[in-house]
Amino acid sequence: MKSHTLTRAGSGAAVLLAVMALVSCSSTGGGGGGDGDEVNAKTIGATSLNYVAFAWNDLGMHCLNPTYDKAVILPPYNTVWVQVVKRGNPPEIVTAGLRVEYAIHGNTYSYGKRSYGQFWDNMPLLFGVALPHDLGLNLEDPAVNNGLSGTMVVKGDHFQANGIPVVPVNDALAYSPYQVADITVRDAGTNAVLVQTQATVPTSDELNCGKCHGSDALLDVLQKHDDEEGTTLVADRPVLCAKCHGSPALGQTGPGSSGYYMSRAIHGFHANRGATCYDCHPGQTAKCNRSVAHTAADGNCVACHGTMQDVASSVANGSRLPWVNEPKCATCHAGIAEVDTATNLYRNANGHHGLSCPACHSSPHAVVPSQQASDNYQAVQYQTTVATIGSCKVCHSTSKGEGIGEFGEAHGGTRATACSVCHTAGPPATASRWPHQFQWKSR
Repeated sequence: MKSHTLTRAGSGAAVLLAVMALVSCSSTGGGGGGDGDEVNAKTIGATSLNYVAFAWNDLGMHCLNPTYDKAVILPPYNTVWVQVVKRGNPPEIVTAGLRVEYAIHGNTYSYGKRSYGQFWDNMPLLFGVALPHDLGLNLEDPAVNNGLSGTMVVKGDHFQANGIPVVPVNDALAYSPYQVADITVRDAGTNAVLVQTQATVPTSDELNCGKCHGSDALLDVLQKHDDEEGTTLVADRPVLCAKCHGSPALGQTGPGSSGYYMSRAIHGFHANRGATCYDCHPGQTAKCNRSVAHTAADGNCVACHGTMQDVASSVANGSRLPWVNEPKCATCHAGIAEVDTATNLYRNANGHHGLSCPACHSSPHAVVPSQQASDNYQAVQYQTTVATIGSCKVCHSTSKGEGIGEFGEAHGGTRATACSVCHTAGPPATASRWPHQFQWKSR
């Protein structure tokens, strides 16, 4: 997705008149000839800041095994992105001269909690490397191994920490699938704190096969696999399933020696066996999908991903590569500028002046407003409203009003206004499509 480029087109006089009208409306509070539809400057959380930091988990939920001594599907592995904006006129996405730190709130170690230590004990056999306790794998930068706190690295226009080995148990030994990362942005030269925020770091071990496979489910899976396929997995345990069934989630390419991607094998096998998405994916406790507008009691997974048979058959025919080809927002949100991210996944795409899509909308499966309060933290911190980051003043220091909602409240979305003359091709009734259509237009 390309970021907006502001280009001035058409009559300079027309643009000047429109800007004068906007200034008059905003500065005098007389936007409708004195009929009480004023648009005045609002005070929101971001107003007192020189920088704002948008932070999010890349997937909205990370899964891990409850144990690492039998069948192993996923390691403890969480990834957080941060994009920093220097507020101004215009605002600027910045990385130079900054240091971004993260720390999992109330969680300083993973080894020694429940059975998660087996991950480090069996890491050489499972993943071919050995790491100190509480440092995680990094599939993108293998030499950079992150713990539960540390410094993020620059990746283009954002900061990133890959493979944080957080488990869903905090230092108080309480089960906590929705943990929080404290994010601190500092001046790299002076060490001064520029802005702090929080992001949900979700993780769940509800890879729950117990509905069909009993109390020792993962061992039963290996036994049944041996019985049906003539393998020796029980004797060879612990076994990484991706050793034979390719998993792009672990950075692998190709379907593996079995000829079946793990996604195809699991979804296809269980498609007609009475299983549901939340039987294996989180789950009854964690609720992988919690975006208010997108979820349901069963997670509403099928609406975007299709049935299990759909998943398996599309992988088999080559139209879907697991973890690479995912649902597109434009399938439902058609006709809105920049929502169609083409071959880019939502989590990797950007829009309004280069802002990442999740910077404003939050993580996949946790798009705000979310049922989980911690997902809504930044919306409240910066604009006081639990909604998509859409208040212009969050980033634009000279903006009047708190944003789109304030403007629509005053003007009722029924009038031709200075804003729509300059910034969008449609009338105010299409304001729900902003800020995707904030761009100069000729009139």
